[in-house]
Amino acid sequence: MSITYVALGDSSAVGVGASRGGGYPERLASRLRQLGLSLGLTNLGMSGAVIRDVFTSQLKRAVATQPTLVTLGIGTNDLWRGTSLEDFRDELDRIVRRLKPTGASLVAVNVPDMALAPVARMVPSHLYEGRIEPFNEAISAVARTHGMHVVDLYSASREFIPQRPDFFSFDGFHPSDAGYEQWADLMLPTVRPLVERR
Repeated sequence: MSITYVALGDSSAVGVGASRGGGYPERLASRLRQLGLSLGLTNLGMSGAVIRDVFTSQLKRAVATQPTLVTLGIGTNDLWRGTSLEDFRDELDRIVRRLKPTGASLVAVNVPDMALAPVARMVPSHLYEGRIEPFNEAISAVARTHGMHVVDLYSASREFIPQRPDFFSFDGFHPSDAGYEQWADLMLPTVRPLVERR
């Protein structure tokens, strides 16, 4: 059976910061194909997207694609741009409610600990301090309500970012090729069983 994979999200889906190979969706798709799975990828990610953009500019196309797998990576730009926690949670709930009737396996990544990113030293700390954890709790709460799977990028990032200065690209914000490879590796154990049993 062929897998129709749709990726929703921001510049990390687009692959900004990579010199080749795209962002985590292309790399995850490559890993799944290497396992012998037939898979087509539609990447709807947009640089600079906040969660409202996923709802207004990506969701309709995603549903029309009749996906069997959807991944969502969103929230970092919402932190920087001051999206309220309540608005973030409500928009995420609306997105997942629209996707559920497709029957697709839904997988979200939570927000990595951007306080550890080099760029964090260049922006006011109130934009992220005390905000990342509540945003991730909102992702977890919506996931529990709707049966969405969550890859815990936050906890993993707190372990590997201090040990992997090559995780970030030259801008100190977006992942590098090595960073996106690690991101895809983190997602594979969650995604693989969901698509293999289809």
